[in-house]
Amino acid sequence: MKTWMTGAALAATLLSAAPAANAETPLERGRYLMNSVVACGNCHTPQTPAGPVPGQELAGGTPFKDAAFTAYASNITPDPETGIGRWTDEQIITAIREGRRPDGSLIGPPMPTEFYRHISDNDVKALVAYMRTVPPVRNAVPKSEYRMPLPASWGPPIGTVPDVPRTDKLAYGAYLTGALGHCQDCHTPRLPDGRLETARPGAGGQPFPGPWGVSVSRNITSSDKAGLGQWTDAQIKRAITEGIRADGTRLAPPMAFHWYRNIAADDLDAIVAHLRTLPPQE
Repeated sequence: MKTWMTGAALAATLLSAAPAANAETPLERGRYLMNSVVACGNCHTPQTPAGPVPGQELAGGTPFKDAAFTAYASNITPDPETGIGRWTDEQIITAIREGRRPDGSLIGPPMPTEFYRHISDNDVKALVAYMRTVPPVRNAVPKSEYRMPLPASWGPPIGTVPDVPRTDKLAYGAYLTGALGHCQDCHTPRLPDGRLETARPGAGGQPFPGPWGVSVSRNITSSDKAGLGQWTDAQIKRAITEGIRADGTRLAPPMAFHWYRNIAADDLDAIVAHLRTLPPQE
């Protein structure tokens, strides 16, 4: 059973600095993605009930407890001793998209490598550009323990991954919710062996116990009865960005709406358009 720790928003100054989705430079694009749909800080920034620990952005240490593992979010600040300060850009990209560290060891769950494999070359370089600007934090993180065998790899080496045209709303929405936002990592049921039940994408039902109690991922398919079929676009966007359901009740962690509130309007439109295409699951 997973225990996910998350928290409140990033510092207001950082959030307000997130630029629009059509940023021109890699750094601007990386800052936007990191502080919106990718939301790495939801796992990699230490949290308290009051919010992120000041001065600890991406410093790691968050525990994730499951029957099969006890994992800790890595320190991904540029600290040379306890972070990734000595890693090359290509080594960081390999860690993100292939789940492999410079020493050859595999990064295990809950890192959503199966989704990150599809991040475009330009976007993963943009994420690295932003990560290089984060203040280094010396924070030694415990080694993750896996009580299950990890595979030899998460797939073949990644070649070139082109950008998804933002003019194709459905394709770009699928990219935002898939490769970047990895929404299905939580919102698709899992089989007894831990693999995603790919025949039921978006059907929800994963439990997430934590200090908040137990939250269960919602059915985000187009089902009128069990999913979002009766929700308006505005209601879906409010749930994503404010954590408020159509009936006015609040969502619980680990939904990263504190980061998602920075998603640009055009990107929200694309996300909703894609969600509308998910076959209804009951």
